[in-house]
Amino acid sequence: MIQTVEIRNMSKRFGPTIALADVSITALGGEVLGLIGENGSGKSTVTSIYAGMQHADSGEMFFMGKPWSPTSMTDALRRGVGMIVQENGTVPGITVAENIFLGETQEFTRGLFVDRKKMTAQAQKALDDIGAGHISASVPAGMLDFQDRKLVEIAKVMAKAPSVLVVDETTTALSQKGRDIIYEIMARMKAEGKTVIFISHDLDEIMEQCDRLTVLRDGKIIRTFSAEEYDPDAIRTSMIGREIQGSYYRSDYEKDAGTETVLKADDLCLSDQLVHLSMELHAGEILGIGGLSHCGMHTLGKVLFGAEHAESGSFTVHGKTIRNEAEAMKEGLGYVAKDRDSESLCTEASIRDNISVAGLDKFAVKDVLILPGREKKYVGEQVAALQIKCSSADQYVSALSGGNKQKVAFGKWTGRGSDILILDCPTRGVDIGVKQAMYRLMYRMRQEGKSILLISEELAELIGMSDRLLVMKDGSISKEFLRSPELSEADVIRCMI
Repeated sequence: MIQTVEIRNMSKRFGPTIALADVSITALGGEVLGLIGENGSGKSTVTSIYAGMQHADSGEMFFMGKPWSPTSMTDALRRGVGMIVQENGTVPGITVAENIFLGETQEFTRGLFVDRKKMTAQAQKALDDIGAGHISASVPAGMLDFQDRKLVEIAKVMAKAPSVLVVDETTTALSQKGRDIIYEIMARMKAEGKTVIFISHDLDEIMEQCDRLTVLRDGKIIRTFSAEEYDPDAIRTSMIGREIQGSYYRSDYEKDAGTETVLKADDLCLSDQLVHLSMELHAGEILGIGGLSHCGMHTLGKVLFGAEHAESGSFTVHGKTIRNEAEAMKEGLGYVAKDRDSESLCTEASIRDNISVAGLDKFAVKDVLILPGREKKYVGEQVAALQIKCSSADQYVSALSGGNKQKVAFGKWTGRGSDILILDCPTRGVDIGVKQAMYRLMYRMRQEGKSILLISEELAELIGMSDRLLVMKDGSISKEFLRSPELSEADVIRCMI
């Protein structure tokens, strides 16, 4: 097979942090190469350099045997290398078609005017070709949910028929339908003799989809596994440098959650996302919410935090009606959104600013005067407790790995002592070590009598962590399951479809 991608002795630093240390990778035509490792291991850094997003400090790159040095992601895509990034890559204020052909409107320009009809038609074809025809190319991208915006990014890349496709943690943002679209694209490219580099934290997924698997740790290549050598325990040990100790999910099945209702929703309605929905969350309980994409579960999280408003119905926290986010926070609610970078964090601000902004009433004098020493202590406690890997609390969040970003999002609420947390896909895009740490944090909070509403698209996570599990379908609760060692994914799926 042809050696399509070659990276030799690549190194990269971000200040004092070594992101890549003498990394060499090859990928062949007609194969799917997997990259796996903990957050901050260098997976996204090495692929983003190859795809033109940033530059290496040293090393060489080759594409189809020839020296490769793209000036930008647009340049790389035009020349045959496309990358689908982990976080949101669309511009909300313009149409889907304009996003797909961003920077390339000259193709549709006649004199001083852009032929938008032609551009929209070609964009719609690109969407149809990947199986996302339900998205209209003429609507503003900002009207779409996170998953559909990700499908727009996929259509943008695939419209250029790349020879090399980098898929960076994209599947964590997609429902099963969206994942199937990605898998089909990968299989088609492999059959055509093209190359896919697939980054994922889902070990089962990456072993199923990839022909070879390269493990990175602390910016170095640890080992490459062929498909015949796949062994989950050996791969995990290579990733983290040690065997994972203790249970991954909860191992208890005692029904010891409290009966006191801390959050109650009554007959909530919002378009077709919430349809006469009622539910209760109890003290010391992890309540799971699951369902298929567009079932309404993500909307429910926003409404229960006051970030969106129901058309009818109401909800209370500790018996008090909540009308907005300020009232929710006052009553001890915290909310970590699925779309972490745009809804839970300000990525172009520091770790300090992101954590302290939610806790001003906890350390500021009379909620107004911020004493630097008190703020530093408040933030430092969360950085230490959550083991956020950073050069300092003044480091910008945008420079952190996905797992450390998520820890910052958690720190906003653990710092102020929130006793009810609404967590929407809290382990999306984080590695197994960080996942285990988050599960332990959730369980410890439960043991302290705090309550968690866990919204997730991962059935194993819901079954493994929840005291009760509510399945949503078409905006309503279709079934309730109690925690049990006999509960299976098949049982839950039957109530989703």
